[in-house]
Amino acid sequence: MPDTRVFDLIVEHTREVIPELEGHRFAPSDSLRDLGANSIDRAEIIVMTLESLSVSIPLVELADAKNMGELADLIHDKSAV
Repeated sequence: MPDTRVFDLIVEHTREVIPELEGHRFAPSDSLRDLGANSIDRAEIIVMTLESLSVSIPLVELADAKNMGELADLIHDKSAV
């Protein structure tokens, strides 16, 4: 189970970047790519999340995340939030 705080921030920023997903019910298994986020959208969502947490993690360290849950876990683990 991903860290809830980080996951919730990812969801919040995903809705900001892709307003069409406002009514979507997000799950940790959701892939940003499958939800329609292009590479620029994904980078923006991640940067916004990192800024909200006041942490700095190179994006390349987060590239292996296959879904939103894994992304939340990686951010949480690397930032010690």
